[in-house]
Amino acid sequence: MSAAVVERESLIEQATRANRRAIAVWAGTSTIALAIVGLIIGAPLAQAHGHPEFAAAIYKAFSFVCHQIPERSFHLAGHQFGVCSRCTGLYAGFAAAALMYPLARSLKRTDTPSRLWLILATLPLAIDFALGYFSIWQNTHLSRFLTGALLSSVAVFYIMPGLIELSSAIGRRLGRHPEIQD
Repeated sequence: MSAAVVERESLIEQATRANRRAIAVWAGTSTIALAIVGLIIGAPLAQAHGHPEFAAAIYKAFSFVCHQIPERSFHLAGHQFGVCSRCTGLYAGFAAAALMYPLARSLKRTDTPSRLWLILATLPLAIDFALGYFSIWQNTHLSRFLTGALLSSVAVFYIMPGLIELSSAIGRRLGRHPEIQD
C-alpha cells in the first residue's frame, strides 16, 4: 500500500473515532441532564409514595444549588419539586436542548455562536428577577420556569461544543501513546 493510502485510512479512522467521541459526549450529557430532571420530579413522587429517605437525599443534594423556597417551587402530589421553578426551567431547558442539539447543529462543529446570543438569552431572566426583587412586578412560576429554560437551552450551544472539543483534545493526547487506544 502506498503512503498516501495509509495516510488516508489513518485520517478516516481518526475522524471515525472523533465522531464516536462526539456522539458519546452528546449521549452522556443528555442522559445526565435527563437524570437530573428525573430526580427533580422524582423527589415529590418519592415523598408521596412512602420513600421519605430517598426524597430527603434528593432534596439535600439540590439544597446546595437551589434555595428550594416552597412558594417558588412547583408541587406534585402535594410535595414540592427538588428545586424551585426557575431552577426546574434551567435543568429542563438544558435537557431538552441537549437532546435536540444534533437536530440543530452538527456534532462535528466545535465553534460557538456569538456571545451576544447568550447575553440576549440572559436578559429575560435578569429582567424577571429584577422586577420581582424590586417589587415592581410579581413574577410567577411560569415566568421563572420559561426564563430559566430559555437561558439554559441557549447555553447548550456553548457547552456542548466545549465538551466535544475537550473530548477530542483528550482523544488526540491519548492517541500519541500507542499503548492507549480509544
